[in-house]
Amino acid sequence: MTRSDTLQNVNRIALSTADVSSSLRHALQLVEATMRAAVDSDVTTLRDASHHILEAGGKRIRPRLVLLSYAAVGGADMREAANVAAAIELMHTASVVHDDINDHGIVRRGRPSVNAIWGRTFALLTGDYLFTKVYELMAPYGDLNIALAEAAVALVEGETLQASAVKENRFTREVYLDIIGRKTAALFRASGSMGALLAGADRETSETLGAFGYNIGLAFQIVDDILDLTSDTDKIGKTAGIDLAQGKGYAAVERDGDLISAAVGNNSADPMAKIKAKVMQGNYVNEGREQAQMLMHAAIAHLDILPDSDARDELIALARSVVEREF
Repeated sequence: MTRSDTLQNVNRIALSTADVSSSLRHALQLVEATMRAAVDSDVTTLRDASHHILEAGGKRIRPRLVLLSYAAVGGADMREAANVAAAIELMHTASVVHDDINDHGIVRRGRPSVNAIWGRTFALLTGDYLFTKVYELMAPYGDLNIALAEAAVALVEGETLQASAVKENRFTREVYLDIIGRKTAALFRASGSMGALLAGADRETSETLGAFGYNIGLAFQIVDDILDLTSDTDKIGKTAGIDLAQGKGYAAVERDGDLISAAVGNNSADPMAKIKAKVMQGNYVNEGREQAQMLMHAAIAHLDILPDSDARDELIALARSVVEREF
């Protein structure tokens, strides 16, 4: 079967019911099929590495946000938003492939990372390949590309600011929030606003759904950083402790002196254990969880602009699920 035939079969997937939960489930299946078809290549390494990371799954929060935002403002058929949802998830996936190169991560989504199996060069090329497939999927969508391009720029800016802040030892609370606003929350914002725009929403409504996404994106990253500290690799599905060890993440934010450099500089046989012990003696986990809860409630408040609907209820449940992951 050719790649063209595969894409045609993807587009024939039908939604069997108007029920939002069922429609969402079927639309997410379409997103998965769209991504798999998009990354097919006769270059074996690119195809295999791309399928490896996609088949590992993931939370798929960003495509859920696209699809539910689309439905919440009156979009009648989530299939219409599936290509955009797939493009956004591919952009996120490309970024985590590149992250594992930068961070020397060897586990991603519960399996060996692309970097661990194929090495840095092919991981870099795989990430680049996934990014280019985003452009291919988004080609028909005109001005929506502006919103996605802005999110992509912010993502790279955030990662660069993070590396600079760690190198220059200026990882303050303000810098941290700026970083996660760019590297994580900007793509969440694009997911919410683009889903609404696809359904024909006006600018105010699309910006409000974008603000909803931005707040849960901030909350998501804070929770993710705390899980990096408190959980192990098996639970979080990626190499645990990398952010803290490299002087970044929520717990690495400077509060009372330079927490990380003092701990890392110790000659202990297990410096990570010492870092974690010091952090856990403080109130960092509770502090972070409270901040994530505040951001969740701020996000949900933005949904007051929408009429009551099953899709709106699903958006609220999505916001709660982001924060209520196991600590």
